[in-house]
Amino acid sequence: MIRQDLPDRLENTLKSIGGKGTIVEICKEFWNEYEKELRDSGDLFYTWQYDIRWAATELRKSKKMKPAELSEKGVWELI
Repeated sequence: MIRQDLPDRLENTLKSIGGKGTIVEICKEFWNEYEKELRDSGDLFYTWQYDIRWAATELRKSKKMKPAELSEKGVWELI
């Protein structure tokens, strides 16, 4: 897995938990789904929780995720 894979994987994770969740809920599920790939990803293993936020920004830019100001604080939500 590389950083550029994260937006699609994040979108899949959000879909698997009903389209929205808190950052903690999302990261737990992301870990459950992709632990092996993350462990095998080199440096991304150490930065993925930072990079997942970058992935959220990318999903917002592509209009797949609601802007932060339209969701509850700390909640990420697909459109």
